[in-house]
Amino acid sequence: MSSPIRLPRLLLTNDDGFDAPGLAVLADVAHELSDEVWIVAPEHDQSGTGQSLSIHSPLRCWPRGERRWAVTGTPADCVGIALSHLMGGKKPSFILSGVNAGANVGDEVSLSGTLGAVGYRRRNHA
Repeated sequence: MSSPIRLPRLLLTNDDGFDAPGLAVLADVAHELSDEVWIVAPEHDQSGTGQSLSIHSPLRCWPRGERRWAVTGTPADCVGIALSHLMGGKKPSFILSGVNAGANVGDEVSLSGTLGAVGYRRRNHA
């Protein structure tokens, strides 16, 4: 079923890694909302990284399909590099992060890379 709401552009990321099953589920849902879905996610699991950025090592990006990139950094790094370089200056309507393999509840919320990714835009690209 196709949604009547169509968004110009969505950016997806997660903290469980590019090949995580939850990201595939999120991508399926996102394609119901937009024809332009970008996935920029960590190459490997980055759970527990919170809003951290990689400042002491270079970020590497590998194309994994059209508008799909795996990045060596944290989820916040992925959002930052997507907004500043990969998406050609075109901001997404929304940044969606998840679907997470674990719970993001209680004291663990501040450690969540899933939530840290979406906080990046608010701090740096509002």
